Amino acid sequence: MNKIKIGVIGAGRIGKIHADNLRRIPQAEIIAVSDLYGGEELQAWAEQRGIPTVTQDSEAILSNPEIDAVFICSSTDTHVDLIKRAAARGKHIFCEKPVSMDIRQTEEAVEAVRKAGVQLQIGFNRRFDHNFKRLREHVQAGEIGSPHLIKITSRDPEPPPEAYLKVSGGIFMDMMIHDFDMARFLCGSEVDEVFAQGSVLVDPVFAQYGDVDTAIVTLRFANGALGLIDGSRRAVYGYDQRAEVFGSKGSVSVANDFPSTAVITTGNGTRSEKPLHFFLERYQGAYIDETEQFIDCLLHGKSVPVNGNDGRQAERIAWAAKLSHQERRIVKLSELKEFE
Repeated sequence: MNKIKIGVIGAGRIGKIHADNLRRIPQAEIIAVSDLYGGEELQAWAEQRGIPTVTQDSEAILSNPEIDAVFICSSTDTHVDLIKRAAARGKHIFCEKPVSMDIRQTEEAVEAVRKAGVQLQIGFNRRFDHNFKRLREHVQAGEIGSPHLIKITSRDPEPPPEAYLKVSGGIFMDMMIHDFDMARFLCGSEVDEVFAQGSVLVDPVFAQYGDVDTAIVTLRFANGALGLIDGSRRAVYGYDQRAEVFGSKGSVSVANDFPSTAVITTGNGTRSEKPLHFFLERYQGAYIDETEQFIDCLLHGKSVPVNGNDGRQAERIAWAAKLSHQERRIVKLSELKEFE
């Protein structure tokens, strides 16, 4: 193949971001978009981008023999069915996280992909962030020796709307799943044990849905390293995304991205700008990079950088964290066999 023909399923905010990023890649061509709520606005949006087909039916994309790969950007509860159907049609798949809210269903989706012999990339975009990517490169090069401690801070500038909380799956599955994937990515080892604590300190509405808005999760990896992740749904100063890996020979850390590095010093003190506001600003380049790498892998027969097993493992950690918080104890990931 010298060009990958794409169908995008789900044209909400993230679907449109992926579509716009795909248009930057000469070797990719979007030929169809589907969305249950597609109307005149979506039709106009597609026409502006030269996308010939807009439909409300995902089947029109999955059954189209011209389409080589699909981007699944619809709601989480549709992912497993769409992955299975796409795999059965021999189409490669890019799917936003998480694959599902049920470990067994995720296993079924990953197995369907394996049997069909197609590629599945999961949208853990933070792996492609210029900061975190460089952090991993230093660790892999052995510059800090063997990792001993992984520390990740992940704090949103503002909480999501209540309507989203009803379907989010909770802080561990929705928000911190990115951090669980990042912990594996940085440490290079699987997680064996999880202990999670959480509180409702930002808004009482979280308690109404059995959720928390502030959490700390500690991890024990198979190689003996330890991890600590702190998360909050509201940081008044902006999007707070930092990480550190401490090892036998030293440490490496990354800080936040800012609109500029200007520091103003006067008689009243020193000040600088707040971090970039949220994930669309902070990870704009990462979204582009993950899309480019997916297309490159399909063109050249390479394995995708974030596969179905990566999605599965992050979900298992999220489930263990949820169970740990509920039962106020350390949870071994081996216990999740009963859920799989």
